[in-house]
Amino acid sequence: MRTRTLGATGPTSSALGLGCMGMSALYGPADRAESIATIHAALDAGITLLDTGDFYAMGHNELLVREALESSKQGRQNALLSVKFGALRDPDGGWSGYDGRPEAVKNFLAYSLQRLGTDHIDVYRIARLDPAVPIEETVGAIAEAVQAGHVRHIGLSEVGAQTIRRAAAVAPISDLQIEYSLFSRDIEREILPTCRQLGIGVTAYGVLSRGLLSGHWTRERGTAPGDFRGMSPRFSGENLDRNLELVEALRQIAEARGATVAQIAIAWVLSRGEDIVPLVGARSRARLTEALGALDVTLDAADLDAIEKAVPAGAAAGDRYPTAQMHHLDSEKQ
Repeated sequence: MRTRTLGATGPTSSALGLGCMGMSALYGPADRAESIATIHAALDAGITLLDTGDFYAMGHNELLVREALESSKQGRQNALLSVKFGALRDPDGGWSGYDGRPEAVKNFLAYSLQRLGTDHIDVYRIARLDPAVPIEETVGAIAEAVQAGHVRHIGLSEVGAQTIRRAAAVAPISDLQIEYSLFSRDIEREILPTCRQLGIGVTAYGVLSRGLLSGHWTRERGTAPGDFRGMSPRFSGENLDRNLELVEALRQIAEARGATVAQIAIAWVLSRGEDIVPLVGARSRARLTEALGALDVTLDAADLDAIEKAVPAGAAAGDRYPTAQMHHLDSEKQ
């Protein structure tokens, strides 16, 4: 397994990370046993970075990750735990904003440490900017947790260039977690250059655009109850038709390379720089194995040119989230 460093001050990570959200929430029902087996397989393959959030099914995902680590022969010592916090939920699964107050940071952290069964979290970050709390206060509270030994590194999530600069003025930032894929390239304009100027790495989620770029999605495929893709603009009506046309164009390139669409899409993100670590959201060992195959795909200049022509920047149809959720993204307000 190749490694990459998360920014100038962050930890060394496997070149691919595993996003665990879908094993508990937002993509419909998941198989618990297969999810744990997938985490085991990822660790055995050399993946170290496991990404979760305390609000993924209200703590379920953290408990799942804990169970997987405790039953893995690799164990906690071979894992980098990246945890997001701050989202407020209700008993019915609803969402009611974000809380970045310093006292809330300490509260969220205490519960995550307990659920994960660990004495420290490797990278800790608020999931979305709390508009009522200056980022300096939220990051300052995480920095105090670093000093206390409960957190090793400070991360950010879905914030814009101005917020990144303000946060970095308070304490060293290891990485920004943000959506980045062939279908979502807005960070290339200002956010990615800012991160590089400040020595901040990027952990890229949504590299397969929630399955659209996997090569496995079809027009006829429905979504199960609880799968938020049923409300996603990119999976709706004419937008879906347009996006699947782009996938078919990418498929021609993949087949010529003897690779799958997913592997080409992941390899493209890997090619964007050694400071970027893609997170793959595999929920099964089969999908994990396919994703790992991207590490064996090296894209040359001709490949990259062909991909650019097949899926140019801005070609995807539809926003990456429903309108209400887009309003929570500081990264979209720059």
